[in-house]
Amino acid sequence: MAFVTETPRRFRFGRWAALGAGAAAVAALASCGRPSLTDEKLSDKTFNLEEYFEGKTVAYGQFADRFGTVRRRFKVDITGEWDGRVLTLAENFRYADGSTEQRIWSLTKTGENTWEGSADGVQGIAKGEERGDTFNWGYTIDLPVPGGDTMRVTFDDWMWLLEDGRLLNKAYMSRYGVTLGEVTIFFEKL
Repeated sequence: MAFVTETPRRFRFGRWAALGAGAAAVAALASCGRPSLTDEKLSDKTFNLEEYFEGKTVAYGQFADRFGTVRRRFKVDITGEWDGRVLTLAENFRYADGSTEQRIWSLTKTGENTWEGSADGVQGIAKGEERGDTFNWGYTIDLPVPGGDTMRVTFDDWMWLLEDGRLLNKAYMSRYGVTLGEVTIFFEKL
């Protein structure tokens, strides 16, 4: 009686292909890490949204696509007004290509560390939470794109309070669950 102890060649190739595809999927998922409000804090600072944005702030940023190519740079002049319950932010964008845009946010403090907000183009209610030196903000917006059209995207927006009135912001932009790119912004109080 003969026993077949060798796996047919096509089966071995299929098994290696499946293992390779699985390893590639794990590597791809590992590279998609995002911040979390439970991440270890790197400072003893407490970020207070209304205190930081009340008054005048300037910001500089850029959008990089999912391949890391910088597609757009901008400056934002921000004026914030806090009435004890609602923070109104007037953001005036000036892009490197000379185009401009204005967005006015109305942000309501809903709890000790929680916020809800709206602005033109935002779908539904934006929701945010402060924790330690960090603020996380999530929303879906019809974002203007060159040519006069809009594109509906979702932002997972993270802010970290730094030294001397500075704030670092990284926002992950996606559409239908697929990451399109990242926006990096550096804020400074005036």
